[in-house]
Amino acid sequence: MSDEIVSCRTCPRLVAWREEVARQKRAAFAGETYWGRPVPGFGDPGARILILGLAPAAHGGNRTGRIFTGDRSGDFLFAALYRCGLANQPTSVSRDDGLRLRDSYIAAVNRCCPPGNRPTPEERDNCLPYLVRELRLLDRVRVIVCLGAFAWDGMLLALAANGHLVRPGPRFGHAKEAAVGPYTLIGCYHPSQQNTFTGKLTPPMLDLVIRRAAEVAGISGGPE
Repeated sequence: MSDEIVSCRTCPRLVAWREEVARQKRAAFAGETYWGRPVPGFGDPGARILILGLAPAAHGGNRTGRIFTGDRSGDFLFAALYRCGLANQPTSVSRDDGLRLRDSYIAAVNRCCPPGNRPTPEERDNCLPYLVRELRLLDRVRVIVCLGAFAWDGMLLALAANGHLVRPGPRFGHAKEAAVGPYTLIGCYHPSQQNTFTGKLTPPMLDLVIRRAAEVAGISGGPE
């Protein structure tokens, strides 16, 4: 499925934007070749925890080709996963940096970076079938950490498509838990700089969410 995701050109606005960013680049990365394509999920195929974000960052995943890799949000997230024993190292800078996830898998609702970090509802819905299929393939997942309201709502749609419809749908909240079919959803503020620089999301807050996810999934152990 990864090859299918990487070759997708369904959304004209997102295709144009991701490729424009890859051509123009940020000055700090002027000497790098940007990925400039949709970004598939990655992690442990036997994961019991799925961590879901909004979309790749323009100069993060869209540059490196791996979700949450090469940007400040990823720095914040992977440090927490390492502290909680779900990653073998606290940093993620490139696709070949040796990072391995334990019992966890990371994906996003949208696989292309959107302008202003705001996919349209149509762009979300175009990408949603990939998440629906990913959930079926990740058949050991029982806990889903949703980073932000967009990820929470997107996951509810994906679960409904897989036959797990809840009415009314539970609303997003930080550290909020909701049972949907065989899954436990846990909400978490997105580790964007807007949240981490203002203290809306702190390392201890994120650690509590990740440790709670591990507890519910029956995962034990500390850093490798």
